[in-house]
Amino acid sequence: MEAENTLNIGLAQISPVWLNRDKTTEKIKSYISDAAGRKCDLVVFGEGLLPGYPFWLSFTNGAVFDSPVQKEIHAHYIRNAVQIEAGHLDDICRMARDHEISIYLGIIERAADRGGHSLYCSLVFIDSDGTIRSVHRKLQPTYEERLVWSPGDGHGLQVHDIKNFRAGGLNCWENWMPLSRTALYGLGENLHVAVWPGSVRNTVDITRFIAQESRSFVASVSGLMSRDDIQRDMPHAAMILKNAPKVMADGGSCIAGPDGRWVIEPVANEEGLFTAVIDLNRVLEERQNFDPAGHYSRPDVLKLTVDRVRQSTVAFIYKKA
Repeated sequence: MEAENTLNIGLAQISPVWLNRDKTTEKIKSYISDAAGRKCDLVVFGEGLLPGYPFWLSFTNGAVFDSPVQKEIHAHYIRNAVQIEAGHLDDICRMARDHEISIYLGIIERAADRGGHSLYCSLVFIDSDGTIRSVHRKLQPTYEERLVWSPGDGHGLQVHDIKNFRAGGLNCWENWMPLSRTALYGLGENLHVAVWPGSVRNTVDITRFIAQESRSFVASVSGLMSRDDIQRDMPHAAMILKNAPKVMADGGSCIAGPDGRWVIEPVANEEGLFTAVIDLNRVLEERQNFDPAGHYSRPDVLKLTVDRVRQSTVAFIYKKA
């Protein structure tokens, strides 16, 4: 039982091979191998890592309507996005199964059930059997993200058992949404996974806040991105390079314990796999005085309703012959 109450978690803070799905997949696979070799039970990757965050919008006048530049880059983004139904995550699922390791992975999803041309910022959970158990589409893209990502739905607000832990996850600023967090708390979450494109200024405060609010472990996992990561063969690379700062994402991956104290302090400007062993007993201790979905809730006064229907534009009804 003691072994089931501890979890070795790996934070894979890496840069993508930006907007190149196949090459970024190979890099992710190498980090899964590393995590397995270091006996991790769970490895987590940042928001939209496969194939990358849309940093170009800030440097190419992304809001210009009907711009040939934006159209060409967007088409490139779609071509390199992940369509799960096409098998783009099959190799990663096989590695999860072969190494008996669970994975949270941020992807840009080209959703077949929404026609296959619009993009969603999705967080995928793959269990140690290599099965995709949930795909959470970001509920509300932030600011300029709305130029390339579509709003998601509640279908992926799920939690998953890893040993005796129960993990759930949200994308970036979703972690600021109190009701999104509450949905996961109500499902028994005690390990909260927060994925980010990469910024210490985001993770340094909210990681500890969520840990204190939920009395759970919180793992924030970020990506990295610098001017050197811009692929020279992508559309309009010269324009992006001309306007991009040296560093666009500086990491900030970290883990806070259920008392809000650091297990791993935010790591900046360093690529690598950062690991820690966490103990479920610490959650049980901190829930003694506060449990946001249990003894310190008032469902007779305040209650949340969650719609888990996967949204789609078209519903086909078949009449039996």
